[in-house]
Amino acid sequence: MSVLLYRVGRFAYGKPWYVIGGWLAVLAAVVALLVANPVKLSNEVRIDGTPAQKVIDNLSVALPEASGGQGMLVFKAPEGARMDDASVRPALLAAVDAVYRHDHVIDARKALAQEAAKGESSPLMRAQAAVARAAGRPSSGKTPVPLLAGGQPVPGVTVSADGSTALMQFQFDEQTYELPSGTIDSTIKVAEQRAARGGLEVLPSATMMAIPEIIGVGEIVGIVVAAVVLLVTLGSVVAAGLPLVIALVGVTIGVGGAFTLSTVFEIHSLTAVLALMLGLAVGIDYALFIVNRERQLILDDGLDAHEATSRAIGTAGSAVFFAGSTVIIALAGLLVVGITLLTTMAIVAAATIAIAVLLALTLLPALLGLVKERICPTRTWHRARQQNAAAGHARAIRWGTRLVRHKYAALAAAVLVPVILAVPAAGMKMGLPSGASFNTDTAQRQSYELVSDAYGPGYNGPLMVAVSSSTNGQPLTPATLAAVTSDLRHTKDTTSVSLAGMNSTGTTAILSLIPGTGPNDDATKDLVTAVRDKSTQTSSDHQATIGITGFTALAIDVSDRLSDVLPVYVATVLGLSLIVLLLVFRSLMVPVMATLGFLLSIAATFGLTTAVFQWGWLQNLIGLDATAPVVSLLPIIITGVLYGLAMDYQMFLGTSMREAHIHGAAAQGATIAGFARASSVVVAAATIMVSVFAGFIFNAQPMIKQAGFALATGILIDAFVIRMTLIPAAMALAQEKAWWIPAWLDRLLPDLDVEGDKLARKIPLPRPTTPQPHAAAQKTEPAN
Repeated sequence: MSVLLYRVGRFAYGKPWYVIGGWLAVLAAVVALLVANPVKLSNEVRIDGTPAQKVIDNLSVALPEASGGQGMLVFKAPEGARMDDASVRPALLAAVDAVYRHDHVIDARKALAQEAAKGESSPLMRAQAAVARAAGRPSSGKTPVPLLAGGQPVPGVTVSADGSTALMQFQFDEQTYELPSGTIDSTIKVAEQRAARGGLEVLPSATMMAIPEIIGVGEIVGIVVAAVVLLVTLGSVVAAGLPLVIALVGVTIGVGGAFTLSTVFEIHSLTAVLALMLGLAVGIDYALFIVNRERQLILDDGLDAHEATSRAIGTAGSAVFFAGSTVIIALAGLLVVGITLLTTMAIVAAATIAIAVLLALTLLPALLGLVKERICPTRTWHRARQQNAAAGHARAIRWGTRLVRHKYAALAAAVLVPVILAVPAAGMKMGLPSGASFNTDTAQRQSYELVSDAYGPGYNGPLMVAVSSSTNGQPLTPATLAAVTSDLRHTKDTTSVSLAGMNSTGTTAILSLIPGTGPNDDATKDLVTAVRDKSTQTSSDHQATIGITGFTALAIDVSDRLSDVLPVYVATVLGLSLIVLLLVFRSLMVPVMATLGFLLSIAATFGLTTAVFQWGWLQNLIGLDATAPVVSLLPIIITGVLYGLAMDYQMFLGTSMREAHIHGAAAQGATIAGFARASSVVVAAATIMVSVFAGFIFNAQPMIKQAGFALATGILIDAFVIRMTLIPAAMALAQEKAWWIPAWLDRLLPDLDVEGDKLARKIPLPRPTTPQPHAAAQKTEPAN
């Protein structure tokens, strides 16, 4: 591997424009496709095969008009005013009319008028009367009343009992992510324009949130911090700029390529953000690792830039190749879960990582071929002359020596810290973001709280109960619907039940069930379970099948499904990755230590995420003032991503230690030497990753906010507590046993030569043709 990559690096350096031209062609093709195919992202969390999703899919056939995206607007009257005031009511009616007339909004008034014209022959009108009689009055004490226009109720609009708030629920003709760009914003705007005449405030719910911005101020700040770290680490604007170029090209091709397919495959907004976060972080880190090795070869061994670049690609590039492989394997493990949403995330993110690796191994040496000797400016050479290698690594050597000397204390501390941080994870609850997950200064949160106060928390997460006739072709009778409604009405924690829709043949109806508790409350989950438990009895007693769906039911099913597949996923990833680590390190103990350390870091990550987002600890530090359950998708995604990234640092540190060991150093000496050599670049790489991920903490979307926090804290713990403390201490404790492998297994394993030992034998390190920087500086220094 090292010899092959050496030749790749040598060619790219010597023929830079061939390589640069090839990548520019790929970049141009992606940009052209993006211009020709507008980006189409989704916010829908769809998990095929779950009970709630099956109900949605069945309704899309039986009742297509109910399968579009849901919208909800809350109207707040001016202080001291009511919705029935003469100055307020006309503005409210005008706003409702404007929304129903807006493009892509289904006008429920027309459908109701057509049914009313049929009189008693309308299945909908007969069913509506029967359901209303069986439902009775809501049990919450905050009984809403319909908004009247011309003496008739306006469908989809109710007014709170105190008259201060109006709630409008409507449907689009397509799912929200399929709507033309700007549709949601323009719908809200027309409502605001009409409502302003009466001093009404319009607040959209969380279901009305458009696709979040992918790049914001926080993300840009993270990239700026990464640039500063690169500049401090490499000491040169040119050297610091190269990793940024590699990362930006990588995410443009990777994420841009995914966007070009968004008209063919559904791309979730979190998929794009995850690929962007990973592409930026690993693109910078991998390029940094190679550039740092090239500069070491120039400064320490006196090689010219061409030879140093080739050998850096052969050695550090090998570590980058296998580090990237572990990340890709961890992401590819998501494919075994069998969930389309996660499969798409895995493929896009893994492709972005693969592109970052290819760029680091090809485009980076080509760019270095243009930079040539300027990668080490004169002032850096003088600084290198003034400090010999031992002094330059003194701090790292001292720290590594202390870890080896005090290995028991270091090991205990490195285990105890993540164990303590992991404690809150025992109480982790999973769910999907609701309006309560947003900050208090957002319209989504204000809408949620206003509805909770005026109507009750359950109105923020109504459940949809689909009732279908068990007899093919036979419509549901009013008596059947009344009986089903009565059963649902008497289920614990049910506030109200009403008819929300019915197909033209009368064979399928939708009942809207309002829980007495909020979308993420345990009592609401118990209510969903209770309704499902009644389905068999209902089918037997009333010749009708029932199924429950809606945001809350879907969130429950997603959490349950992901909890079930998480152990399978973790076992698959750990098994595959242990094989890769065994091949790279040719040791039984190192892969096991690396994996056990990761389990500590992931447990601590979930503990911190639970404490901050679910319990509300230290939220002011990240600009958050909302508590919410941990996003259901997060544990399985973060597990895969963090495992791959943790193995990056393990690869960088471990290969340096192994290189020192196979070149003759004793086990403890190799641990110290390898630590001293790689620790600075690991610290820089981890700081960059934390900076990039932390930038996403300030995204307005709760799902992205949690993902950024979990990845940032996970890298912080794994890099500094596990890789930089626990692993060296454990290596010192194991001594020579750390590198032991049975002879028969050693013979069976292929020699990947990540450390470049074969490269050194096949292509010996050349004698410098020009004076080494150190020597040149000494010759030019005047004698005292």
